[in-house]
Amino acid sequence: MLDQVTTKVLPRWGERTLVMGVLNLTPDSFSDGGRLNSVPAALKAAKRMLAQGADLLDLGGQSTRPGAEIVGPAVELERLVPVLEALQALRVADPDLLISVDTFEASVAEATLAAGANWINDVRGANRDGDTSLRDPQMLALIARVGCPYVLMHSRGTSKTMDCLAMYVDVVAEVCSELWAATQQALAAGVRREQIIWDPGLGFAKTTEQNLALLRGLGQLRSAGFPLLVGPSRKRFIGAVLGEARPRARLWGTAAICAQAIAVGADVLRVHDVGPIVQVARMADALRPISP
Repeated sequence: MLDQVTTKVLPRWGERTLVMGVLNLTPDSFSDGGRLNSVPAALKAAKRMLAQGADLLDLGGQSTRPGAEIVGPAVELERLVPVLEALQALRVADPDLLISVDTFEASVAEATLAAGANWINDVRGANRDGDTSLRDPQMLALIARVGCPYVLMHSRGTSKTMDCLAMYVDVVAEVCSELWAATQQALAAGVRREQIIWDPGLGFAKTTEQNLALLRGLGQLRSAGFPLLVGPSRKRFIGAVLGEARPRARLWGTAAICAQAIAVGADVLRVHDVGPIVQVARMADALRPISP
């Protein structure tokens, strides 16, 4: 029985910005699909990110890029569990190692928490498409029972439909409202407030201008009182602003967003390029106004 095994991994928010390193274990992710195509390759990348200062690792076995095919829980687990098992060896030297799993399937969440994951990062956690069937009905009960940190990410639709759903009158207000609605559902299901982390879902059902407006309005989301995770890394809208088609060449655009996000109170940055962004985060943290 998986029960209350991860409550000890709730961070003390506000001490400094956490950097979450992305480990995509998929062949089709938008910027690094297929690079981590074996357990040794994934373990090597994890060790590198931890040496560069990552506070936690985010493992994904299902691509969420626009147009991605849904592979199903069995394939996700084939990709995730062997890497999770290999990462347990790193806990001998680093017992505080935190591992997040990026999934919207409750069965995957349960199996990976049992295999050593600590957080669940749910890209459909705050999905608004007028169709609650897009969210796994078992997920909230699991998160409530286990007590782990739970990232509620804002999105609309699926990988195949989200680009058609980027319609907002006020993107900041509507994203905040939809995150609040999902939060109320989570609380009603027994998830504790302190488990919940908000993610505005940059790039998910949002145009370039909407992403920029959302970034300008991050302070409004942070004022809701939940820790804020921001995941701009290498995304398409950065390429649109910079005229840069190569995702891996969008580091400095990503860094600029991270610095601004920290200035308005972001708590976690989800990125591919851990080393440079750790430096950005430490410097931006040092420049924050000192509380009286």
